[in-house]
Amino acid sequence: MIYLFIHQNFPGQYQHLVRHLADQPGNTVYFISQPNANYMRGVHTLAYLPDKPEKIICHPFSIDLDLGVRAGMAVAQQCQNLKSKGVTPDIIIGHSGWGETLFVKDIFPDVPLLAYFEFYYRAAGVDVGFDLEYGALPSDPFMLRARNAVNHIAFDAADWGHTATQWQRSIYPPAMQARITAIHEGVDTNRARPDPSAWLEMARGHLRLTAADEVITFVARNLEPYRGFHVLMRALPELQRRRPKAHVIIVGGDDVSYGRRPPPGQTYRQLMVKEVGHRIDFSRVHFLGQIDHASYINVLQVSSVHLYLTYPFVLSWSFIEAMAAGCAIVASDTPPVMEVLKDGVNGLAVDFFSIEQICDRIDQILDSPDRMAEMRAAARATAVAGYELSDALTRWRRLIDEIIAGRSPMQIAAE
Repeated sequence: MIYLFIHQNFPGQYQHLVRHLADQPGNTVYFISQPNANYMRGVHTLAYLPDKPEKIICHPFSIDLDLGVRAGMAVAQQCQNLKSKGVTPDIIIGHSGWGETLFVKDIFPDVPLLAYFEFYYRAAGVDVGFDLEYGALPSDPFMLRARNAVNHIAFDAADWGHTATQWQRSIYPPAMQARITAIHEGVDTNRARPDPSAWLEMARGHLRLTAADEVITFVARNLEPYRGFHVLMRALPELQRRRPKAHVIIVGGDDVSYGRRPPPGQTYRQLMVKEVGHRIDFSRVHFLGQIDHASYINVLQVSSVHLYLTYPFVLSWSFIEAMAAGCAIVASDTPPVMEVLKDGVNGLAVDFFSIEQICDRIDQILDSPDRMAEMRAAARATAVAGYELSDALTRWRRLIDEIIAGRSPMQIAAE
């Protein structure tokens, strides 16, 4: 079988699936992406660079569509290059959000296209307007409706869609939901697993932390409001007052992955340190930046309490991995978190904005004689039952096989 994947940041969300398919005898896997240093054995990568002029001349609300068309045209050129070499994939799988899949069916009209529909923009009920501190602008409804142009064109150009959670699927219009399957990428629960013997040495002060210590962990790709970094920082003074022995480990970079950027030349970490830093004992707060996956799993394994906060937005892989590692999780009661978390069973839910609730829930765990061992075990059981990588790959293979055969999952379900 010949598989063609498309994602601007190889391998993106397709890491496990691509690795699995490339390891199967008889398969050939191609991957079209913007240039990066990532490497995967047995995968043929093709780089594309969108044509980006110094200045885009169009309405501001049309910029995303313009950029999407440019990305789509660059990907289409690489598809044409493959076709000219006699390569015809059995299926094409790619992220639609940046326009990369817009024109691949014009090159390979008879090849089924499974496109990733990650997020449908809405002016209310999801991320925009959730946090009044970073309130919605009067023009947001118009801008967001225009931003969905890529979503709609890409949907028309795809045979089927996939997204990671039921909630993400639910925010698409009903007519689009009918051709989108909710299927998670999966988590390697053999790597993300509890380890009572785990320890972590902090470079500053040669501090050695283990699961026997009070260790509060927080993980995000970047430290930004969408993932509740500002709420964490504002909670630290009260947390430290209540827990004088606790250490807080914060993993994440200082860039912005989602949402509004801070003023030029500043980071959200700088802004929050300026606001509340005078009330924080930084000898017990450890910013690790962006770290490798093994070190990140090590952080989860020494965690006494793992705090996960998010706007109503795409669920982080780290949330499922924290469950798999057997963390005692305190998480915001926002979708899609509550699609996975059962309050009091496999984690504790809090109001995203309530510092008091966050501190109370952390106290509840740290004051428990066994650090809520039963809840930790239930968290891991949830990850293994619903997101174990081998099971997820089986679901992916069935979905792919059905689409290659020209049978939609909806048709299969009706039989």
